[in-house]
Amino acid sequence: MIPFIKYPPIENFAEICQRPSLDAQSLDQIIADIYTQVGTSRDQALRDLTLKFEKREIQDILYSSAEINELANLVPESLKKAIQQAYANIHAFHESQQFVPQKIETSPGVLCWQKASPIEKVGIYIPGGTAPLFSTILMLAIPAKIAGCKEIVLCTPAVHPAIFYTAQLCGVTKMAKVGGAQAIAAMALGTESIPKVFKIFGPGNQYVTAAKMFANHKGIAIDMPAGPSEVAIYADSTANPAYVAADLLSQAEHGVDSQVFLVALEESFIEQTQVELEKQVNVLERRDLALKALLNSKAIMVKNREEAIQLLNEYAAEHLILACDEAEDFANHIFNAGSIFLGNYTPEAAGDYASGTNHTLPTNGFAKAYSGVNLESFQKKITLQSISQAGLEGLGQSIIAMAEAESLKAHANAVAIRLNTRS
Repeated sequence: MIPFIKYPPIENFAEICQRPSLDAQSLDQIIADIYTQVGTSRDQALRDLTLKFEKREIQDILYSSAEINELANLVPESLKKAIQQAYANIHAFHESQQFVPQKIETSPGVLCWQKASPIEKVGIYIPGGTAPLFSTILMLAIPAKIAGCKEIVLCTPAVHPAIFYTAQLCGVTKMAKVGGAQAIAAMALGTESIPKVFKIFGPGNQYVTAAKMFANHKGIAIDMPAGPSEVAIYADSTANPAYVAADLLSQAEHGVDSQVFLVALEESFIEQTQVELEKQVNVLERRDLALKALLNSKAIMVKNREEAIQLLNEYAAEHLILACDEAEDFANHIFNAGSIFLGNYTPEAAGDYASGTNHTLPTNGFAKAYSGVNLESFQKKITLQSISQAGLEGLGQSIIAMAEAESLKAHANAVAIRLNTRS
């Protein structure tokens, strides 16, 4: 069911870890045209593009409070309670990440420190389609609110009631009825209804991803480069093939371009997992999507634990499940992963919804250099320093010597003038 590779040589690990290719170049002109149209016609462009791409008519760009309340009230109490429990856990975990300033006296009389300052305006994109990702609102709006962001703008073409209940719960300040690349352009440029934001968060298809990258080129920050969802699992003899198969399918059902990656030491375990995959995939509503994703995937048998560690660090998975003995010790050797799930009773789905960690994570190998979204993603660090007269006297000659060596006389003079004009 998943293509199987047995004992690949280490020199082939990089090739094995390649994801299905994404062709972003062909989208460039489409995205540039959308930005031009939104920049010129603003709200009217959003109406026109929504009708063109989604065959959906909108008049008011923003949802009114009455509309949000009406839709939010349709959520059943059982789902509200589930969302509230997830909210509490996610809030607690991100609240614990609050930055604590610490003043450091680097030299006598020279104090340096940092403060965390919120990004004032942030945008959140939630795609439409068959999976209404209200859980992503929790993951993005909760840390935005804790960080102190003044404006939290949510754009979505989705109309699932839980989207509106969750947005209301998390303190979203504006909700727009716009989706696709045009929603990203609206948040990047600003329109009559949608304010320009300073950073854009959230998942989406290839058009949304390309639009976020285009926004980045225009000076708008984005959460991270994005690609299709993925999971890697390392399993030893203590793992349960049924659990592993279920975890693989939980990512494969995202879409045809998703990828799952199983690394094991025993061929018999891979065979048992393949059998479980065949059983479990047949009962999924998104069976066809999952089956296509499995064709993009790999089951790899390696010789030992050390090779597994090397392969997994090369892969740099968005989600990494360690279904093995001494999982926490194994995790100490993993340097490249978005989020790690330890043991047989820690499914990746827990992190997707309610354990408390953030599910907005780097994909496509970007975990080698990027972290997942956290409280700091919604803040900037501003450095401060305060130097006393005595402190400048102690440090001044070093500054002057370095500035003069770089031929920056005015820099040197900014210090010298203070040392020579004491009252």
